[in-house]
Amino acid sequence: MSVQRVNEKMFEELIGGERPVLLDFYADWCGPCRMLAPVVAEIAEEHPEITVGKVNVDEESGLAAKFGITSIPFVALIRGGEVVATSLGYRSKGDLMAALGL
Repeated sequence: MSVQRVNEKMFEELIGGERPVLLDFYADWCGPCRMLAPVVAEIAEEHPEITVGKVNVDEESGLAAKFGITSIPFVALIRGGEVVATSLGYRSKGDLMAALGL
């Protein structure tokens, strides 16, 4: 499954579903975020049971505030509407998956 851009309008519906959701909070100007993007895309392709989305913190400041984002990249795994795991900063695919319990 591909990575989708997430905005505030679709957020509640997205996390209210039965599928786990992995959200990557990023900004276009962020070097570590650009390094993490292919890792997140690989996870999306390898785990079709997870909805994977990207949230641009510059465009979706309300969502960033809701999650208390002060540093990026920030990745959150959400199950049943609750954040169950997070990762801050760039991590290799293996490290990110381990941090998120995937």
